[in-house]
Amino acid sequence: MHVAIGLVVLVASAAALAALARRFGVSEPLVLTVGGVAASYLPFVPEIHLEPEIILLGFLPPLLYTAAIRTSLVDFRANVRTIALLSVGLVLFTTFAVAVVVWWLLPVPFAVAVALGAVVAPPDAVAATAVARRIGMPRRIVTILEDESLFNDATALVALRTALAATAGTVSVWAAGADFLLAAGGGAAVGVVVAYLLAMLRRRITDPVMDTTLSFLAPFAAYLPAEGIHASGVIAVVVCGMILGHNAPAWQSAASRIAERINWRTIQFILESAVFVLIGLQVRGIVEGAWHSELDHATLVGSALAVLATTMLARPIWVFGSSLVSRSLGGGAAVGVRELVVVSWAGMRGVVTLAAVLLLSPDTPLLAVLKLLALVVAGTLLVQGTSLPWLVRWLRLRAPSRAEDALQKANVLQQATAAGLAALEQQITPDTPPGVVQTLRDRVSWKANAAWERLGRAESEQVTPTAEYRRLRLAMLQAERETVLRVRDSGHVDYEILQHVLAQLDLEESIIDRFDEAEEERVEPLAAPAAQEACAHLREAPLVRAYAGPDECAECVAEGLAWVHLRMCLACGHVACCDSSPGNHATKHHGASGHPVMRSVEPGEAWRWCFVDELLG
Repeated sequence: MHVAIGLVVLVASAAALAALARRFGVSEPLVLTVGGVAASYLPFVPEIHLEPEIILLGFLPPLLYTAAIRTSLVDFRANVRTIALLSVGLVLFTTFAVAVVVWWLLPVPFAVAVALGAVVAPPDAVAATAVARRIGMPRRIVTILEDESLFNDATALVALRTALAATAGTVSVWAAGADFLLAAGGGAAVGVVVAYLLAMLRRRITDPVMDTTLSFLAPFAAYLPAEGIHASGVIAVVVCGMILGHNAPAWQSAASRIAERINWRTIQFILESAVFVLIGLQVRGIVEGAWHSELDHATLVGSALAVLATTMLARPIWVFGSSLVSRSLGGGAAVGVRELVVVSWAGMRGVVTLAAVLLLSPDTPLLAVLKLLALVVAGTLLVQGTSLPWLVRWLRLRAPSRAEDALQKANVLQQATAAGLAALEQQITPDTPPGVVQTLRDRVSWKANAAWERLGRAESEQVTPTAEYRRLRLAMLQAERETVLRVRDSGHVDYEILQHVLAQLDLEESIIDRFDEAEEERVEPLAAPAAQEACAHLREAPLVRAYAGPDECAECVAEGLAWVHLRMCLACGHVACCDSSPGNHATKHHGASGHPVMRSVEPGEAWRWCFVDELLG
C-alpha cells in the first residue's frame, strides 16, 4: 500500500510540476529535478534507492520507443554521418576525457575512471527533446539531437560494460571492439526481426485496443532478447521503433495509429516527468554520502567541478573538430557555425546517467564520490538547460515558421486531393448516384481549400468559407450533444445506444480542422521551397511580375461576388480569386487561357503554383 501511495504521489507531483513549467515557459527537466531535490529535504519523504533495472528496463525502453516511432527514417539517412560522429565518436571522446581527469584527481584505477566517463558521456533524449520542443529550434538541429540521443546510450552502456569487465580482469582492445560490434550489429538485427514479426501480427489485427496492447509490448519484446544475447537492447528498441513508425501508415489502421499516438504521448509525459523527479530525490542522499566519505571536501568539490567542466567542454571540442575534419574531407552536408554552436551546447544529461551509475559494484573505490560526480546531470540541466533558449535567441536561429508550414501542408494536401479525385473518377459506375459523387467532391475540395485559406491576410481568417463552416458546425454539434444528454438524463433510451451516438458526435468534432488563432506574425516573405523547381513550367515562369492595378478580382466585382484570396497569372498578369472563393476565377482563367503558373498576391507571400503539374515552387 505504501508503494502504491508513493507512486501516485510521485506521478501527481511530477505532472503538477511539469504543468507549472509549461505555464511559465521554464525548462521542464530543470523544474522537475529542482522539485525533487527540494522534496528530498522534507522530513516525511523517505530516501530513494533505485535499482538500476527499474530505470534500464522500466523507463528506458518505453522512452526510447516513443521517441523512435516519431523519428523520420528519411531525415535520419540525410544526417547519418553527423549522428554517427555524435552518438559514437563523441561519447567515446567524452568517456576518455572524463576518465583522464578523474584518474588524475582521484585515487581510483583507470578502468573505474573509464566507467565513470561512460556513465556521464551520453546526453539524454528526454532532456534534449523537452528543451527543443519548448524553444522551437530549427528542425535539422532537433533531428540531429534527437537521433543522436537515441543511439548514444548504446555506445555508453557498451563502454561501461567493457570498463566494468576490465575492473575484474584484463580486457584487450580486440575484445572491446568485438563486444561493440556484437552490441551494435546484434541489437540492430534483433530490432529488425522483432519489427517485422510485430508487423505480421499488426496486419491481422483490426481492433485498436489489441493493436495498442501489442504496441505496449514492442519495446520490451525488442529489448529483452537483445540483452539476452549480450547485444544492445537500446539499439534493438530504437531500430524496431523506427521501422514500425515509418511503416505504420501501411501496417496499421487509422484508428490504431490515433490510439497509439495518444497513448504513447501520455506514457512519455508520465515517464519523462517521473524520471527527473527521481533524479532530484536522489541528490540529497548522494551528496551526503560523498560529503562524509574519506575524501577531503576541497578535493571533492574540485573533482565535481572538473568533471562537470570536462563533460561540457568535450562536446564543443569534438563538434567543431569533427566538423572541420569532415569539411576538409568534403563529406556530407555542411552544418552552419551557428547550428554547430547550438549542437555543441545541447548536451544535457538525464535518465541513462541516473541508471548507469547504479551499475557500479558496491566494492568500487570511492563509490559515494563517484555517484556524486555522476550528478553532472543536474549541473548540465542547470547550466545548459537554462542558457540554451537564450543562446538560440542570441544567435537568431530561425525556428520553424507556422506560415511556411501551412503552405507546405496545403501543397501536400492539394496533391493528395487531386489523387483522391482521380480515384473517384475511376470508381464511378453507372449505378453510382450523382449526389454521392458530388458530396465526395465537395468534401475533399473543402479540405484542400481549408488549408489554402490559412494563408493570405490574417484579417480574412474569420470570414473564409471553411472558417465559417467550422464555426457553424461546432455550434451545431454542441446543440446536438446537449439534446442527446437530455435524452440520456430522461432515462428513456438505453445507455449503450446513447454512448454510440455521443461517440459519433465526438469523432466528427475531433476531425473538424480547427485553426490556430495565434498565428505568428510573418517578418519574412512567405516563399515556397526551391525543391519543387523540377517542374518545367515553374522554371520557365518569372519569379515576380509587377502589378499596379486595384487589389481586387475584376470578375467578382462584375458578378457581385466576394473573394477570399487573390492570385496572379504569371503569363499575362491577370488577377483573379482563389478556389475557396465562389467564382474560382483563377482556375477558370487557367482553363480558358492554358497559362500554367500563377502566384499569390497576398501581402507577404511569394509562392507560385503550377496548375498543370500541381506543384508548389
